[in-house]
Amino acid sequence: MIDLGESAPELCLPDTDGSPVDRSKLDGAALLVFLPAAFTPLCSSELSGLVGLAESLTERGVAVLAVACDSMFVLRTWAEGAGVGAAGPTLLSDFWPHGEVARRFQAFDEDRGIATRTSDLIDADGVIRWATQAPAGVARDLEDHRAAVERSLAEVA
Repeated sequence: MIDLGESAPELCLPDTDGSPVDRSKLDGAALLVFLPAAFTPLCSSELSGLVGLAESLTERGVAVLAVACDSMFVLRTWAEGAGVGAAGPTLLSDFWPHGEVARRFQAFDEDRGIATRTSDLIDADGVIRWATQAPAGVARDLEDHRAAVERSLAEVA
């Protein structure tokens, strides 16, 4: 994980429609959530939880970006099947070069070739304000994510 207070690396990845999403061009903060693999039970459960989280955080001006090393076509099919709509998280493909952004965020498992279960809260100035990483096979507590965002927003206010 990147140390708190450090500048976040660049992030420009295609969404499920192939449109580039550049984190530096977003208005406000972003919650970046790395997912190891589409269609796996644990990642699918986290994606479902991210839908509700994204709905509430987007209203507060925080973009929720879910990044996986799967192709945009796989992510689109996964999102459609999971009922992820416009209010849900934006799924981003870190497929090629494989895992490049995950590596920049120190969120890539080289042995398995997938992202780790890492999350980073990036403020509007591009600084990492909160981060967490769960062990392989263990779901993250998305309420911890919500609380971290709330604390960060309170500090700005």
